[in-house]
Amino acid sequence: MQDSAIRPFEIHISDKELDDLRRRLGATRWPDKETVDDWSQGTPLAYVKDVCEYWRNDYDWRRLESTLNTYPQFLTNIEGLDIHFLHIRSPHENALPLVMTHGWPGSTLEFMKVIGPLTDPTAYGGEAKDAFLVVCPSIPGYGFSDKPSTVGWGVEQIATTWATLMARLGYDKYGAQGGDWGSKIITFIGIQDPEHCVGLHTNWPIVHPDPETMDSLTPFEKTCIERFHYHQDQGSGYSRQQGTRPQSLGYGLADSPAGQAGWILEKFQTWSDCNGHPENVFTRDELLDNIMMYWITNAAASSARLYWESSRTFLANTAPVGIPSGFSLFPKEIFSISRRWAEKRFTNIVYWNDKIERGGAFCCLRTARNIC
Repeated sequence: MQDSAIRPFEIHISDKELDDLRRRLGATRWPDKETVDDWSQGTPLAYVKDVCEYWRNDYDWRRLESTLNTYPQFLTNIEGLDIHFLHIRSPHENALPLVMTHGWPGSTLEFMKVIGPLTDPTAYGGEAKDAFLVVCPSIPGYGFSDKPSTVGWGVEQIATTWATLMARLGYDKYGAQGGDWGSKIITFIGIQDPEHCVGLHTNWPIVHPDPETMDSLTPFEKTCIERFHYHQDQGSGYSRQQGTRPQSLGYGLADSPAGQAGWILEKFQTWSDCNGHPENVFTRDELLDNIMMYWITNAAASSARLYWESSRTFLANTAPVGIPSGFSLFPKEIFSISRRWAEKRFTNIVYWNDKIERGGAFCCLRTARNIC
């Protein structure tokens, strides 16, 4: 019988592991410099060297570890895997449970700066009626959740697992939020668990352009299609590699912290509204905090396998989503869609915000300057 216990969890990384990280950083064998003066060939050598030097000599993992351990964290076993999650209650009665799901190359760190306003809105100038009780699970293969050792852990299975988690926590009704892979996961929650999920919100709705609109595209829709084709042609190499040969990629990233840093930093530069450089909007510690969630858990290959599991299949499932749905569209997201495209799949859109002036991916993981 499966153990359904919910066990408290704290993060404790050994000094030995941190010493090994510094040793590896000091022994990095660097590639030659790129032949361009921008990021078009990937993360520039000088920048990765600078970040890794800081990582080796000045970055403080214990700061992040201590901060994370101030949040209530737990493990529970579902379908043979220990699922790690944060569970933050609200001081307000009748707060709606909300499961929040990250993507790649993200983690539960994405939500650290919105947990307070969500759980205690009155402390931030809001109203108690808008309070949520927040559950932030780590996707299997990411962070401190177990790594799947068998196939089958695609977005549909993860959605089922989240529904099981919320039921196990005693929540008969709940909402769901997600971006990137989180958007795909909560879409399947809306399909698979409409009896209990009362609504979803995503900052990146994933739907196909509607073929029936191709003869009457608006200027915005034409831009959407251009951005999609640009991403497919120039920005999707990471996805194709992770979606076809994640194991081959994993050897290099699991062995080299500099490699892991270069792989992830490029996405923060490309996908955020950063005016060309990620440190225009994220601190260096914030960037390394997120990279550490992959390095310290050796999650390079296991996180990439989600692409192998789901990249070729999730778009094939176009089942309609009938629960109330909300969308916030950030202008620098990888690509976007129009409302009439979204309405073909999400049949009960109750909120649509395409007037946001700034931001891209990682919209919750933002600096004090409130830019993402």
